[in-house]
Amino acid sequence: MKARVHVMLKNGVLDPQGEAVRHALGSLGFDGVEGVRQGKVIELDLAETDKAKAEATVTEMCEKLLANTVIESYSVEIS
Repeated sequence: MKARVHVMLKNGVLDPQGEAVRHALGSLGFDGVEGVRQGKVIELDLAETDKAKAEATVTEMCEKLLANTVIESYSVEIS
């Protein structure tokens, strides 16, 4: 089973990497980009075959390690 975790900074948290990308895009002539938020995607290959158990396990992973839940939000996809 595969899991995909999307981690993004929460709204209101400054995103200096996103701002640097927005500035660089403007410098390259891509006008009209008013904001960029940069995040990360983590893909996991799991031995678990039960979708509900896999989602619970990955959620626990996110809470303990994969996301800093003080400043980041995350979503989990299981397939």
